[in-house]
Amino acid sequence: MTPQRRQHRAEFKAKVALEASRGERTSNELAAEYGVHPVPITHGKKGLLAEGPTRFSSRRGAKSQEEDALKAA
Repeated sequence: MTPQRRQHRAEFKAKVALEASRGERTSNELAAEYGVHPVPITHGKKGLLAEGPTRFSSRRGAKSQEEDALKAA
């Protein structure tokens, strides 16, 4: 049986991405400290710089709000 994938909270993702954007440590060093793969750290850093704080907001809530808006129209 395969293990279930871990899901991290938006606060955790933002914390790691913010630390990566500071440039004090490499993605590999951060990945080893937080126990994640370096690729999501790099993607989170790029997303944080491009989209700002809305990058890590819950997608579930956004989707339901969009559906409600479409149903109301």
